[in-house]
Amino acid sequence: MTSKLFALDIGTSSVVGIILEEHGESFHVVDILVEEHKERAMVDGQIHNVLKVAEIIQSVKEKLEKTHGKLEKVSVAAAGRALKTEQAEVIMDIKNRPIFSEDDMNRLELSAVQKAQSNLIQNDTDKHTNHYYCVGYSVVYYRLDGEEIGSLVDQQGNEASIEVIATFLPRVVVESLISALKRADLEMEALTLEPIAAINVLIPPSMRRLNVALVDIGAGTSDIAITDLGTVVAYGMVATAGDEITEALSEHYLLDFPLAEEAKRMINTEDFIQIKDILGFEQDIPKDEVVESLKPAIEVLASSISNEILRLNSNKPTKAVMLVGGGSLTPTLPRILAEKLNLPANRVAVRGIDAIQHLTLAEHIPITPELVTPIGIAIAAKRAPIQYMSVQVNNQIVRLFELKEMTVADAFLAANISARKLYGKPGAALTVQVNGQIIHIPGEHGKPAVIHLNGLEANTKTSIQSNDKIELLEGIDGKEGLATMRDLLDDATIKSITFQGVMYIVEPIVKINGKKVSLETLLQENDKITVETPQTVEQVLNAIHKENYLTQLQSYTVTINNKNQFIPKFSSKLLLNGNPVKLSYSVQEKDIIQLETVSSPTLAKLAHQLEKKLVDQIKISFQKKSVELSRECAVVHKNGVQLSQDAIIPNESTIQWQDVNSSPWIFQDVFRFTEWNMPEHAGSFQILKNGEPSRFDEEIFGGDQLEIVFE
Repeated sequence: MTSKLFALDIGTSSVVGIILEEHGESFHVVDILVEEHKERAMVDGQIHNVLKVAEIIQSVKEKLEKTHGKLEKVSVAAAGRALKTEQAEVIMDIKNRPIFSEDDMNRLELSAVQKAQSNLIQNDTDKHTNHYYCVGYSVVYYRLDGEEIGSLVDQQGNEASIEVIATFLPRVVVESLISALKRADLEMEALTLEPIAAINVLIPPSMRRLNVALVDIGAGTSDIAITDLGTVVAYGMVATAGDEITEALSEHYLLDFPLAEEAKRMINTEDFIQIKDILGFEQDIPKDEVVESLKPAIEVLASSISNEILRLNSNKPTKAVMLVGGGSLTPTLPRILAEKLNLPANRVAVRGIDAIQHLTLAEHIPITPELVTPIGIAIAAKRAPIQYMSVQVNNQIVRLFELKEMTVADAFLAANISARKLYGKPGAALTVQVNGQIIHIPGEHGKPAVIHLNGLEANTKTSIQSNDKIELLEGIDGKEGLATMRDLLDDATIKSITFQGVMYIVEPIVKINGKKVSLETLLQENDKITVETPQTVEQVLNAIHKENYLTQLQSYTVTINNKNQFIPKFSSKLLLNGNPVKLSYSVQEKDIIQLETVSSPTLAKLAHQLEKKLVDQIKISFQKKSVELSRECAVVHKNGVQLSQDAIIPNESTIQWQDVNSSPWIFQDVFRFTEWNMPEHAGSFQILKNGEPSRFDEEIFGGDQLEIVFE
C-alpha cells in the first residue's frame, strides 16, 4: 500500500517542500521544491513575520499541488537553531544527612534543570517567550565537597553539587508554526525537531547507545545534537556556518555575495574556479589556491563546532561526528574538525541522503547533504511524530509536548512545581555562645516528598503516559534546632570518679546568662553560656562538695625554737590510682582518689621523728644485777606550759625545746638507782668496770658491768 507524505522544512533562508511516498518499510522521494524567503521573515529558526512565512508556504504548496494534487496536511519541524541551551549548577548542604540516595540525586537533577529554565527566562529579551518545553538535558558533573565524582549515590559529605546542560524549545516557536500553516490552509499532521529528524534517518535506535554528534551546518547556524545511552542527551547551536565561508571568499577575492556563494559551490566540482570581482576582472583560480585562502575561516568554523560539542558532551569528545547540511561540504572541514576533537580522520564524515536506509529518489533529485534534514522531517514525522499528552498533577490538567520519553520530572516542570517542594525545608538553626565561641545547633532535615503515579509510589525519573495521574505529597519541614546543655557537652566533660571508696558523677558548672543552671536546661536563641569543667583533684573535690577534706591535706609543720620544720611522716597523703599526687594533678574518667590522713603526733613521737631525746636511759650491770639509769634530757614548753611525752602536738604548733642534763653518766650515778649500801665494817675494796680497775667518777655506758669487790 502506498501513502503520500507532504513535509516542509521552514528554514531561515528558504522553505523546502517535499513529497514522499511510503512503500511498506521503504520511502521514495517523489519531488522537492526549494523557495527562498523574499525578506527576513525568519530569525534563528523562529518565525518573526507569520504573514510573510505563510506566503512562502502557500507558494510552495500551490506549485507542488499542480503536479501532485490537493495538499491539506503537512509534517513540519521546529528548527534546531530555535532550541535554547542553558547551564546551571545547584549546590546542596548534606551535612548530618543520611547517605545520598538515587531519589535524592534525581531531585537534585530536577532542581538544576529548573534553575536552567529560570535562568533562561531571566535572560530572555523577549519576555513573552516565558514558557519552554525541556527537550533534554545532560549532567556535566557531580561534585562532593568540591571534588568531581562519578555518582552521588551512597555518598556522604558536607556539600553536594551538580551542573547540567538543559535544552529548551520555546512554546512560541510551535505556536507560530501552527499559525503560519493555518494561513496557508494547511493542518499540522505531525511535528518533530530538525535534529531529531536528521538523527532518526541517519542514526537508528540501535546506534544511539553510542556517543555520537550530528552537526547540521546550514547557512546561518550549525545545529548540534548528541546521542548517548540510547537517546538524544543534548542539543546546541553555534552562529557560525556556511555564510562565514562565503563571506571569507567574498572578502578575499572582492566578490559580490551571490557570486561568492556560487564560487564556493564550484569548489567541490571544478579544478579551476571562474570568478568575476566587483571591478569586473575575470580569472580562473586553481581550486587548491581557493581552499588555502579559506583556511582561516574553516579553522574558525571547526573551532566553534568542536568547542560546542565538548561543552554539550561534558568536556569530552564524542566517539564520532556526522556532518549534514550544505555547509558540511566545506572543503577540509571534516579533517580539521577531527584534529580539534583528537579523533581519527575516519571518525568525522559527511553524510548525504545516500546514507538513509530504504530510501529511493526520483531522477531529478540531487544526492546532497542539504536534503538530509527535509527528508528526515518527512520520515520522522511518519515514524516518530511528536504528540501532545495530558496528565494530572495534583488534580491540575497539564499538557506536555512529547519530545522524548516523558517522566514525572517533565510533568513537574510543565506544572511549574518547584523542586524545592520535593524536600521539606530544614528547621532553623539555634545559635548560642559557649565560652565566647558561637555554636550553631542545626534544625532537623526536612523529609522528602512522596510521589504517587496512578496510586503507586514513584520518583521523578518514572516514565509517564497520557492520562496518568500524579500526586505530590510535599516534603515535611524539619523542626527547629533544639538542645539542652547536656546535648552540647561531650563525654569528656562529665566524669565518674571514686573518692574514699564512693563513686561520684562530676558534672561541669554551667551558667546561662550569668545564672547557674542544671544540664537539663533547654537552650534559647542567643544564650550566652559559660562552662567550667572540673579538671584537677582540687576542682573535683569542690564539685562533689568534699572541700572539707582539703584542710586535712596541709603539710605537717612544727616550729621549734623559732625554726620551722616540715615532717612528711605526719602529713596526710593524697593518692590518685594509688600514686601520690598534688591537688593540681589532672583527673580522668574512672580515676580513684584516696586521702590517707595521719593523727597529730605525741611529743614522744615527734621527738623520735626528729631524732631528739626526751629521756636519757642506759642499762648496766651492778653487782651482777641489771640496773636501768634514767634521767630527763630535754624540757619542752608550749605557750609557757611544760609538756609531757604523751602531749599531742597539733599541726603548725610552736614549741620551745631545751636540752638538760647533758653531762655523761659516771660510776657513782648508779647509787641513785639502787638500794645497795656499803656494808658496815667494810674493809678495803676495789672498784671494777668490765673487770678492770676504775673510779667512782669514771664515765660509764650502757652495757657496762660495774662491781665493788671487798678484800
